[in-house]
Amino acid sequence: MYGSQNKINIVLAIYSDSRYVFRLEDIAMIVGETDFLSINKKLNYYVHSGKLLNPRRGIYAKPGLTQEELASKIYTPSYISLEYVLQLAGVIFQYDSRLTSVSYLSRELEINDKIFSYRKIKGEVLVNNRGVEQKGNINIATPERAFLDIMYLNTTYFFDNPKVLDKKEISRLLPIYNSKTLNLRVLKLLKDGGD
Repeated sequence: MYGSQNKINIVLAIYSDSRYVFRLEDIAMIVGETDFLSINKKLNYYVHSGKLLNPRRGIYAKPGLTQEELASKIYTPSYISLEYVLQLAGVIFQYDSRLTSVSYLSRELEINDKIFSYRKIKGEVLVNNRGVEQKGNINIATPERAFLDIMYLNTTYFFDNPKVLDKKEISRLLPIYNSKTLNLRVLKLLKDGGD
């Protein structure tokens, strides 16, 4: 269908890249192609031939992708946060199978039997990267940032074990939200549930 030279170049470029999940624009930049229609046709051919995965419209991946990297790529800007991070850190004990993130919109979608949940947060908070770590190709909040994100978005959330959080780091991150109400709620919770 397509010349073998193009197949080798695109597939080789994708497989040579350290990322596992790509948007169409990412692939266009990697291969130096400006004809999106042509690239899209080629990518669909690779999906049908089993060389690439297409977990969601406009997103392509190599086999071996992680759910966390996919979550970081579905909506950009976004970062993994909220219950997912707090559960990993031992701040909350109740199991939640969703992969939770914050982004510029609120959405919940299912891909390959996994629920990806995004909560909208105001733009100036979303783009401030303090307390958000880049681990490989994944943007993920520290437990302290995830704690503040959930406190900002949910006024009545219960935390099983807030003592594991670094209070100094929380105080350092609080100004990102620019909210006196949040400041008061966080300080009260840390005082009541802290050491």
